[in-house]
Amino acid sequence: FILLGIPGLENYQFWIGFPLCIMYVVAVPMYLFLAMLATTDLILSSSTQPKMLAILWFHAHEIEYHACLIQVFFIHAFPSVESGVLMAMAMDHYVAICFPLRHSSILTTSVVIKLGTAVMVGGLLWVSPFCFMISRMPFCPNKVIPQSYCEHMAVLKLVCADTRVNRGYGLFVAFSVGGFDIIVISASYVMILRAVLRLPSGEARLKAFGTCASHIGVILALYIPALFTFLTHRFGHHVPRVVHVMFANIYLLVPPMLNPIIYGVRTKQISDRVIQGCCGKDP
Repeated sequence: FILLGIPGLENYQFWIGFPLCIMYVVAVPMYLFLAMLATTDLILSSSTQPKMLAILWFHAHEIEYHACLIQVFFIHAFPSVESGVLMAMAMDHYVAICFPLRHSSILTTSVVIKLGTAVMVGGLLWVSPFCFMISRMPFCPNKVIPQSYCEHMAVLKLVCADTRVNRGYGLFVAFSVGGFDIIVISASYVMILRAVLRLPSGEARLKAFGTCASHIGVILALYIPALFTFLTHRFGHHVPRVVHVMFANIYLLVPPMLNPIIYGVRTKQISDRVIQGCCGKDP
């Protein structure tokens, strides 16, 4: 087979390639970020939900020691990675809205891959000491974890030794990683808000806000349950245990469930099919 490109415009095909290349480069960073977000959500939910359903449906309450440590690693590492991905997406929105003509030159595919790799490696390295420190500590005879999966603080309560270093490191990671991401996200959106409010057209402002709406929804879906779970684990000693457990489950289930819906609603083809299905209209 022979592909002719754009028949009739052979003399201009070389120059036509440049705007097409720019559109492709603009599209690639965001889809790379979305791919990382989807992969993170799949790994995060799959690391806990099969075992959780086995407990609820088949009373399979026992979990092997190393499998428990693997759960500790995944449920702390990949929320850190997801937080970093959301930070990178906030930076992408900032560049796209504040420097639209330079977006493709600033956020090249190479830069996005390097940024994504840094976020992934950083999240994994920060959390790895959790499992290493716990694996070297003695456990009490009581091996009962009063929730549906192995979480760092819950496992740490079973240790028959001084755990102040472990707790201190956990707080340090939570505030340093999460705090840094939140600061960058907040700063990005402050600058985005300033740039959008300067736009002369109300329609242009609305379109710019709409571009960021999905991302803000995903941020809230991750951080609100995470913040509540973090605070109740460390300071909510009078909060009923069932509330602890339910919010711990919601924290791992809500973002993977809502993220495809949030971004799907922003996709015209998907939203049209949903509206047709709800209204009972033929496509």
